[in-house]
Amino acid sequence: MGFGPLRVINEDRVAAGAGFGTHGHRDMEIISYVLEGALAHQDSMGNGSTIVPGDVQRMSAGRGVQHSEYNHEKSGATHFLQIWIEPAERGLKPSYEQKHFDATEKRGRLRLIASPDGAEGSVHIHQDARVYAGLFDGTESATFSLGEGRRAYVHVARGHLSVNGRSLGAGDALKTDAREIELSDGAGAEVLLFDLP
Repeated sequence: MGFGPLRVINEDRVAAGAGFGTHGHRDMEIISYVLEGALAHQDSMGNGSTIVPGDVQRMSAGRGVQHSEYNHEKSGATHFLQIWIEPAERGLKPSYEQKHFDATEKRGRLRLIASPDGAEGSVHIHQDARVYAGLFDGTESATFSLGEGRRAYVHVARGHLSVNGRSLGAGDALKTDAREIELSDGAGAEVLLFDLP
């Protein structure tokens, strides 16, 4: 558990009518990424929203926040990833952000979805880390250049994908400090790439 500031990636499937009751977090950047279904969110900052595929939700727990997550649908599971990234600074004021990234923005390329400066319309995280999302099928491919002293964590959320010649399936990940990261040979692949210090 833990690769640089990337603390954990939880993969959850929440049955219809089920969820996680109100619970607390502190000093963590929490990113929720829905793959299927819908996730209803409520928190002690007064935010209430529903997250669907394409949405990226960022909650900076900071000094402490309470929240709950439920699948209020009458049928069908909600499948989502919850990513915890350790912040560069502790005791921050809790905050919340949610943005939508259309599939066309991720098709055959890596789309920046989280960054320390909110670049390219990404959500803002309090850490020198960048998170990219991509969708790859057939001949679609992308190359990512990793900066000096950086490392990457490539997580296949679904489908299959080749990363630097290694075949990965849903739930698989690759840790690397290779300067060039090649993504290719996708089959219904949805991938997250973390550029980490």
